[in-house]
Amino acid sequence: MLPTNRQKISPLHYGLDIGGTKIEIGIFNSELTMLESWRIETPTQNYDEFLDAIHGLIKQADELSGQRGSIGIGMPGIIDNENKVKSANVPCATGKFIVQDLQKRVGREISIANDCRLFALSESYGGAGDNQPVVYGAIIGTGAGGGLCINGKLLQTANNIAGEYGHIAASGKLLQQYNLPVRDCGCGLRGCIESYIAGPGLGWLYKFFGASTESTTEFVEQLRKENPIAQKTFDCYMDLLGSSFASLVLYYDPNAIVVGGGLSKIDEIIQALPKAIEQHLFKGVTSPLIKRAVFGDASGVRGAAILGKQHDIT
Repeated sequence: MLPTNRQKISPLHYGLDIGGTKIEIGIFNSELTMLESWRIETPTQNYDEFLDAIHGLIKQADELSGQRGSIGIGMPGIIDNENKVKSANVPCATGKFIVQDLQKRVGREISIANDCRLFALSESYGGAGDNQPVVYGAIIGTGAGGGLCINGKLLQTANNIAGEYGHIAASGKLLQQYNLPVRDCGCGLRGCIESYIAGPGLGWLYKFFGASTESTTEFVEQLRKENPIAQKTFDCYMDLLGSSFASLVLYYDPNAIVVGGGLSKIDEIIQALPKAIEQHLFKGVTSPLIKRAVFGDASGVRGAAILGKQHDIT
């Protein structure tokens, strides 16, 4: 909680996590301890209402803290180098310059990034990847995305998409080996690895190999009972996941890969991952550290607060 004597509060940092259903704001101190947080529903159809909602949260935070904290924002979708957004989850924001429009309202600098990239930032800065020079943060949940951090800061690139491993093509060799079809992806491409390794992809694989359901919960239960269909699904899944993570090793050579999202909670996946990666690397190259995320669902607001803090310092 915020101290009652506001005169003694160190500089504060606000992190906003914008999703398709809710916007959460967290107030953090300089040590990145969360002091307060709350959320509201996301206006997704009217852009002015969307901006008003965010502005209202920031005003509340200012009134509550008695100061004007730095501001970082995370949201799903693509944010280009001009801060123009493309987000299926928040359609009213697509094509808009959120940062510029918000800065006019709040009268201070704002930083914004994709939510998966902020997960990586949160975990590289005091999280599971702390003190590791190069950290890749990978989310495997409803989708598959991530980001790359070097010395505790997000890698800045031409299109701000470094680490979007979910839309790298699945291995043609493995698709042929397991007799898998080339699947359409929501991004508009075909054969993206996300279609096979994200939660819905794992459920699809389970049914493809003969199960009567796409339930990942049932898959895990059956895997632990040594059901042959679940085991075949697991072997194929780990081959695909290991291949995609091996590509990350070859691209970025990280010291650690921090894994988050719903599927990261399945112990069998985390335990099998190093060997699954090494099977797709040439001799002499080993898997980096594989670690489960520390902050989990809190990474959205925390990573956004870190982004705002880093921008405020520079």
